[in-house]
Amino acid sequence: MAIKLEQLNSQIVRCRKCSRLVRWREACAKKPPRRYIGQNYWAKPLAGFGDPNARLLIIGLAPAAHGGNRTGRMFTGDRSGDWLYGALHAAGFANQPNSDHRDDGLKLSDCYITAAVHCAPPLNKPSLIEYKRCRPYLVQELEMMRSQLLVVIVLGKIAFDSFLKAYEESGGTPPKPRPKFGHCVSARLPSGPLFICS
Repeated sequence: MAIKLEQLNSQIVRCRKCSRLVRWREACAKKPPRRYIGQNYWAKPLAGFGDPNARLLIIGLAPAAHGGNRTGRMFTGDRSGDWLYGALHAAGFANQPNSDHRDDGLKLSDCYITAAVHCAPPLNKPSLIEYKRCRPYLVQELEMMRSQLLVVIVLGKIAFDSFLKAYEESGGTPPKPRPKFGHCVSARLPSGPLFICS
């Protein structure tokens, strides 16, 4: 499992399928805000991060232009990551409460984090075609992890929609009626994990 995820993550990091996203992530690195001048930006797609044997999967929208796109790790270097990793540490899933950069020693236990789109999009809004091009990565992650997952947490409506489509494409049966997105909504997937919206 770990080797397959590692191979997939190597493929994700090399991806250049969406020219608009490639231009944007690289432009952000060339002209960063003043507070980040002089820092080396990752400026590539972000791979999933965490424990390959995780029972908890967290899915976000996409990396932030000056967060994950800068640091090279999902939810790292911005305020959303401060909250997320603090909560994961408090719940025993992370060995430390902060995530500053990809070499800061953070390790996740029983938790894996990924995204609907692996590149930072302009205005934090990927296009429909960009979602479609990136979805096979989420499908593969779900196929690899399906038998072990107990809980999937989606962070926002876009992650919600992306997860349900990828879950179905990976061979899962979506619940009927289809759940509606809402904060603190949960649903048990048929023969699958508990699905929670946050």
